[in-house]
Amino acid sequence: MSVVKVIELLAEGSTMEDAVESALAEASKTIRNIKSVYIEDIQALVENNKVSKYRLNVKVSFVVGT
Repeated sequence: MSVVKVIELLAEGSTMEDAVESALAEASKTIRNIKSVYIEDIQALVENNKVSKYRLNVKVSFVVGT
């Protein structure tokens, strides 16, 4: 049986994909064995009637032991 830990991060990007990649890049600086990213919440910031940025609340899962 594997032991998996989950952390929660807030990420921002010009697209949802950019925000996910940003969260993953930041988490991977100090965490190894990342297995998944779960998008829990999405927020779009609007400026001049257009979406300017996306903010995501993500959960990152990684293996800490077996």
